[in-house]
Amino acid sequence: MDSKIMDVLGSRVLELGPKAGEHGPYRNFRLTHDGDGIAWLLFDREGASANTLSADVIEELDLVLSALENQRPAGIVIRSAKPSGFIAGADVHEFRGATDPAAVETAIGRAHAVIDRLEALRIPTVAVIHGFCLGGGLEVALACQSRIAIDGARFGFPEVLLGLHPGLGGTARFTRLVNPIQAMTLMLTGKTIDVRKARALGLVDAVTQERHVRDAVKDAVFGRLGRARPGALNAFLNFTPVRGLLGARMRRQAEKAAPHVNYPAPYALIDLWEKHGGDTAAMLAAEKTSFAKLMVTPTAQNLIRVFFLREQMKKLAGSGNKIGHVHVIGAGAMGGDIAAWCADQGMHVTLADMKPEPVAGAIKRAADLFGKIIHKRTEVRDALDRLLPDLDGEGVGNADLIIEAVPEKLELKQKVYAALEPAMKPGAILATNTSSIPLQDLRSTLKSPERLLGLHFFNPVSRLQLVEVVSHDGTDPRFLKEALAFVGAIDRLPLPVKSSPGFLVNRALTPYMLEAMVMLDEKIDRRTIDAAAKQFGMPMGPIELADQVGLDICLAVGDMLRSKFGDSLPPTPAWLRDKVANGELGRKTGKGFYVWKDGKADKGAGPSSSAAPTPEMIDRLMLPISNVCVACLREGIVDNADVVDGAMIFGTGYAPFRGGPLNYARSRGVENVTATLYALAVRFGDRFAPDAGWHDFK
Repeated sequence: MDSKIMDVLGSRVLELGPKAGEHGPYRNFRLTHDGDGIAWLLFDREGASANTLSADVIEELDLVLSALENQRPAGIVIRSAKPSGFIAGADVHEFRGATDPAAVETAIGRAHAVIDRLEALRIPTVAVIHGFCLGGGLEVALACQSRIAIDGARFGFPEVLLGLHPGLGGTARFTRLVNPIQAMTLMLTGKTIDVRKARALGLVDAVTQERHVRDAVKDAVFGRLGRARPGALNAFLNFTPVRGLLGARMRRQAEKAAPHVNYPAPYALIDLWEKHGGDTAAMLAAEKTSFAKLMVTPTAQNLIRVFFLREQMKKLAGSGNKIGHVHVIGAGAMGGDIAAWCADQGMHVTLADMKPEPVAGAIKRAADLFGKIIHKRTEVRDALDRLLPDLDGEGVGNADLIIEAVPEKLELKQKVYAALEPAMKPGAILATNTSSIPLQDLRSTLKSPERLLGLHFFNPVSRLQLVEVVSHDGTDPRFLKEALAFVGAIDRLPLPVKSSPGFLVNRALTPYMLEAMVMLDEKIDRRTIDAAAKQFGMPMGPIELADQVGLDICLAVGDMLRSKFGDSLPPTPAWLRDKVANGELGRKTGKGFYVWKDGKADKGAGPSSSAAPTPEMIDRLMLPISNVCVACLREGIVDNADVVDGAMIFGTGYAPFRGGPLNYARSRGVENVTATLYALAVRFGDRFAPDAGWHDFK
């Protein structure tokens, strides 16, 4: 057999030591011993595709460690028997609904005792790590004496994304082992790193291939493997006065990304290290208390909710994707970026436009994107090879899915469809990326309207995970199912919506942006308006967002929605039309409400303290979003309140720590929300009138 093929096969098949019998004494572990007296402990969580740490798994690990202490093998290898990776972290189900910090601390204390026992073994312990090694999984690996990584492994502490910090001893062991500034940065950002970076940091002692695992394990157990050891710099950086200076700097950095009012976890982690960084035992003890306090905060419980919303939306995609070739028409900002993303995700993509210039621009942007998100140069090349310019539209006949992303003009889209349909193969789907035109208006051109649906992506495509999958009355359910599976296959989250003006996300965001224009009319400073939204927790204010989206698009969507929903939306100021007529469209033209330089808004000095946002301003911007979400539920445009929250978080960045606009209304109290909307309606007009859907909302 070709040695290259042997290499590939060798790297795929996990080296799991001597074959274990099917029925060992443990549910989640298999234990065998090899000829060198080394015990191989394989973690294989029952009934799961990935290993996670739950209370019962950790309890069973304690039994295994007890047995190993008695057996006294020459060494112990800990590795996963799951192809997906080492350990993906804690079982997050166990975090939901926690309300008593004392109970959490007791539970986490039991788990700590087991990990401490692993670290204290007087037997050489080696973690062999492939795939993902995250959170609690990395904490298990840190308690071993040596760590061997298989090429392709990834490491990280994503706890901060759940409103927590590491809780199984990771805060103490990680800052002790590697440069604490880099260790803290990884824990504070939740980012993952590859094996090269892990090796450079001293997190792993060796990087190898599967076929060399047995030799590497022997070297580690019998003292032949040079272990990465903390240097003098680590000790100095963990020294008290230095920690104080570094901690202050970390707080300033964290405040920019995650204000402490809304996100307590990063600051709790900095406090932990600042107070106890030089003393492992004290830091381990304090970590338990700190972790338990964070677990019961509304922020952590809402971010845990968001974690499950993502899982729920992934399931909506189903499986069995049948789309292999995507043809995109329109190589503008959206079309070009959709094409690039599909190519990155392994699809064969042809990209068409009337002129060659936009296609060339899209290919260049794709190359820039691939350079940032793909780690290997050969894979960048492969992704670019999958993205083909297609000025003659030859891809239409072979495509399984055609995505139309031409400008938002009904006649133009109808003209494109008339030319397209005869060339499409049977069973191919025609999808529009429209954000404003109801599908009912587009289907009239088609002989087979059942193949038409909407795939509405959000900008920037590479960052926002949501895709609205839009159906009209005549969409064939089979095509809808295929479209949902396609969205899952390109690593995006689908939101099934019925066709209606603005669908869900644009309909909910438009009053937010138009209300900001009304406030400008009232002579409220634009920076104060943006500060109000950011204070609530939005990633950017509505004025900056309008500039990002394009004032021409805001105006078109606003006009279209007002023609349908009338005075339930704020009026569009005349000066906004003038700005658009004068070509001041925001970021894309360099000037809108702000002047834009190098893709950033120049806001000048911040608002003076006298112009600080008021609670009423925040309510005027934010409550209409919740109001529209309830209306969309009542009208049956979407059929699930949880998925509405997920869509607003993943499609707009709606303050994740609030758990979505409907969850926010629920936690604030529906009576309070409707009473506030009534009061705003009396003061500012009927656009604030609470929707009838609040009566039945739970």
